[in-house]
Amino acid sequence: MLERLDYVKLAPRRILDAASGPPGRTLGKRYPQAQVVALDFSLAMLRAGKRAFFGTNPSLLCGDVERLPLAPEAIDFTWCNMALHWLSDPLPALREFARVLVPEGLLMFSTLGPDTLKELRVAAGASRVHSFVDMHDLGDMLVAAGFSAPVMDMEMIEIEYTKDKNLLADLRFSGQTSARADRPRGLTGRRYGEALRAKLAPKATFEVVYGHAWKGGRKDPDVEPAPKTVRVFKRMP
Repeated sequence: MLERLDYVKLAPRRILDAASGPPGRTLGKRYPQAQVVALDFSLAMLRAGKRAFFGTNPSLLCGDVERLPLAPEAIDFTWCNMALHWLSDPLPALREFARVLVPEGLLMFSTLGPDTLKELRVAAGASRVHSFVDMHDLGDMLVAAGFSAPVMDMEMIEIEYTKDKNLLADLRFSGQTSARADRPRGLTGRRYGEALRAKLAPKATFEVVYGHAWKGGRKDPDVEPAPKTVRVFKRMP
């Protein structure tokens, strides 16, 4: 996402870091003259990252991306990194992003696509693994929300594990659990866990989806979709 900003002429006065988690220093460092509004559903997450922020402290705002506590046309640039896949339907959030953006304001986001954790889905069953929205459907949602000429692209990242249990440990430690409303709620037991580890492939695929669009009629012909790539990382024990 940062590399894509190199090709966009942007001098925002106010930036929304939507679903920021702990506020980081990235946006404040790139746009030191802008006011950064760090919004997250968790107040504890916002407070945890305040000291790490670059330059002046961000404006911390505890709220829901589907009901932003912001006035219409209050934001010049909305940044949403790895958050939309937690929503069962991203469209309400995209409509809120459009509402608070000024005319010709920019939205830039990343999320996860449907091939994410496909190895785990095969081993555990589809009902036990989080589902993800296809990037083409996200592009249609952007248009429906009031954005024009959305640019969508993706890359596949494969992480290889020397031990299959490292994948489950990574997901557990990072808090990446299933948010499906229809997921099984009961305990699975030791036998299920042993069977899962026996069937699980020693790698994990992540389909990373990138998108950006301008509110209204602005088009940006200089920003082209990046080529599809596959990167492989080896996770050591």
